[in-house]
Amino acid sequence: MEDASRYYTLLRDPARRKIIETLGEQGKIGFKELRENLGLGVGTVYYHLDMLSDFLTQDKQRKYKLNDRGLLLYKSLKDASLPPTLEVGEAFSHRLGRWLFLSPVFVKTARPERLLPISILVLVFGAVGSALANIDSMLFFYFPFTAYEFETVVALFLFNWIGLFLFSDLLIYLLYRRVGGDFQLFTCLGIAAFPLALFPYVYMIVSYDVARYLLFPLQIWSLLLLSSAFCFGKGLRLDKSIVVSLTIIYLNVIMLMILGRFP
Repeated sequence: MEDASRYYTLLRDPARRKIIETLGEQGKIGFKELRENLGLGVGTVYYHLDMLSDFLTQDKQRKYKLNDRGLLLYKSLKDASLPPTLEVGEAFSHRLGRWLFLSPVFVKTARPERLLPISILVLVFGAVGSALANIDSMLFFYFPFTAYEFETVVALFLFNWIGLFLFSDLLIYLLYRRVGGDFQLFTCLGIAAFPLALFPYVYMIVSYDVARYLLFPLQIWSLLLLSSAFCFGKGLRLDKSIVVSLTIIYLNVIMLMILGRFP
């Protein structure tokens, strides 16, 4: 086996260790049974399976089992060739990244009903803020001096994010054939909206010239959170999640160009 430190990111999560151990002991297992054993949400289980994809394979019944590398990893775990807890110091950059992506928050969406009220509150917070600030919201972008009534601005903000949920769900299916976890995905997307939901209140405090420069880092942060939402809500690896996020923001820009909102 290679040095244990190379497996730190992979095996530091107990759920992934349990998957390897379960498959090593049982030989093969279906997704539904595995999810019940882990007690995790659909998207979270898919995420862990994706992270372990180099060690797993599926038979004709689509049941998961260990490949040759997975069997070697399981043997090392069983023989204690790898430390049982992999106590490796967590670098500051890793801790910063976890909070930048709000991983400790998103991981709690495995039980989405717990965070759904907060997710909805974030969306309502942003919608009301847009109406109070009298600005148009078009997903990742804002434009000053809306001509719409208060209720219409609120409805448009909510419509944007509900539309994002439906579109991203379809896009992820088309690109990666990933299904299920819709409840968790919706909860995650509401949380990912927080930076952009915060902007209207910033806009009301500072001048527009200052606010438009502050919008950019909030857009970047929300883009990162969107990628994190796809990781936890649909179980995609971060590289795949970023592809979906970038596709969405590019389409957002193209739509604005078609509408004449960008020069």
